[in-house]
Amino acid sequence: MLPYGRQTISDDDVEAVVEVLRSDWLTTGPKVAEFENEYARVTGAKHAIAVSNGTAALHAAAYAAGIDHTAEVIVPPMTFAASANCVRFQNGHVVFADVDPETLLLDAGRAAAAITPRTRAIVAVDYTGQPADLDELRALADRHNLLLIEDAAHSLGATHRGRPIGSIADLTTFSLHPVKHITTGEGGMITTNDDALAARLRLFRNHGISSDHRQREAQGSWFYEMLDLGYNYRITDFQCALGLSQMKQLEAWVTRRRDIARQYNDAFRDLPLDPIATRSDRASSWHLYVIQLRLDALRVDRATIFRELREQGLGVNVHYIPVHFHPYYQSLGWKRGMFPASEAAYERLITLPLFPAMRDEDVARVIDVVTSTLTRHLR
Repeated sequence: MLPYGRQTISDDDVEAVVEVLRSDWLTTGPKVAEFENEYARVTGAKHAIAVSNGTAALHAAAYAAGIDHTAEVIVPPMTFAASANCVRFQNGHVVFADVDPETLLLDAGRAAAAITPRTRAIVAVDYTGQPADLDELRALADRHNLLLIEDAAHSLGATHRGRPIGSIADLTTFSLHPVKHITTGEGGMITTNDDALAARLRLFRNHGISSDHRQREAQGSWFYEMLDLGYNYRITDFQCALGLSQMKQLEAWVTRRRDIARQYNDAFRDLPLDPIATRSDRASSWHLYVIQLRLDALRVDRATIFRELREQGLGVNVHYIPVHFHPYYQSLGWKRGMFPASEAAYERLITLPLFPAMRDEDVARVIDVVTSTLTRHLR
């Protein structure tokens, strides 16, 4: 089975982790700051704050943004549930706004229509690795005095009008899960250019406590104060050692992802499917390669194509079930039929294998299997 995504771990990565395992610091040590500094450099951000996973990064961003029971936050439905859940973790109110049917990115016009006096922030999701319409959403946020939170779990290494992702939004969150561009096993990162937001993020990840163990050790002090209700969202030093080692390969891995995506685009041009539209003013880092089946040209439904691709050894997936379809959000009053662009896309979506370690023969195999399967079911 060729999975839709997979990590690459080298001997250098293993050695970097082992070195830390043999050191005095397994967590809250020097590798955390080293990794954060490198991440800030690569993304062009002033601050990078590492946490235990991508969901923790979103939760920390919602906290730093001041989301509470009085706040509404605009979120697209075409995303993983964590993009919305982070608002609910802070007792905020999720307000969904539909996506552009071509890119499946948050539609700025629909986001504007969803703003009320209670709106506090907008969550823009870089779906598949293509940056959201950040300039339009930035202008919208500034016009209404809102914070722009960018869920960039898919887009490390991407650029928007020449600017690296991580340097544009008020708060940008990343995932370091094994299927992402680099991995720390589990892990997450938040970047920001705002000193006050960075301080709130660091407080939140450490129980709301004003200093961490390494700082107190360096000062020879035992005293600390809990200033707010925070969480233990710290990341370990050996995870950060892995992340530092992986960052050395980021540029090459993103280049390979783009190469695979180009091969798919060329090969699928005449098949009954639509790739996700890409905008010329931004460069995707291609976390996912998603196709949308033209069901009117096929004799079978998406479920049949999905099953047959898996039977032929392609570990395809679907990204995503719209968030408002989930029973929890249905219990909050959201219903099917409310967001037609996200819902219509969901019925047609299939995610194909794409990861840097794929060989050219793996790419050719995906192309052959997809081509033969869809051709067999043409009307």
